[in-house]
Amino acid sequence: MSARNALLILFAIMLGGSAAYAQPNHPHSPHDTIRTKDVTVTYGRPYKKGREIFGAAIAPYGKTYRCGADEPTKVTFAKDVLFAGKPVKAGTYSFFAVPEKDKWTIILNSNVTMWGTDHDQHADQDVLKVDVPVEALGSSLEQLTMTANDHAITLAWDKTKVSIPLKM
Repeated sequence: MSARNALLILFAIMLGGSAAYAQPNHPHSPHDTIRTKDVTVTYGRPYKKGREIFGAAIAPYGKTYRCGADEPTKVTFAKDVLFAGKPVKAGTYSFFAVPEKDKWTIILNSNVTMWGTDHDQHADQDVLKVDVPVEALGSSLEQLTMTANDHAITLAWDKTKVSIPLKM
C-alpha cells in the first residue's frame, strides 16, 4: 500500500470518527410537532419500555424534567396567551416541569438552545412557573404524547396526565 493510500485511509477513519463524535445531540427517540393555528409544540417522544417514569429515575419527583427526550420541548405561541391564567408574550419557549405526585410545576424558559437536561443552569431565564394538577390515567400509555388546542396543552405518559389551560 502506498503512503498516499495509507494517508487517505487514515483521513477517512479520522473523519468518520470525528463526525460520529461531533453529534452528541443526535436524537435517540422519535420527535413530533403538534400544530394548531396559534400553538406549536415540538418534542421528543420516548417510550416507557417497562420503566417506571414519574417519581422514578426518568422523572424523579422534585427534580426538573425536560418533558420529552433529547432537546427540551419547545412551545411557540403565535400571539400573546394566558398560560394557566398567567400572561405570556408571543414567542418560542422551552418547556420543563417539576413533577410531584399530585401537582406539577410547569416552567417556560426563554432559552431554546440549551440541551434538554440543562434547565437548572438557565433557571434565571425562566419566564414563568405555574402549578397544574395531575390526573391519573386508567391505563398505561407507552409513548409520551403531547396534544395542543386553543384551550390546553396536555402531556400524557405512563399513567399520568397534566393539562395546562390556554386562553388565546
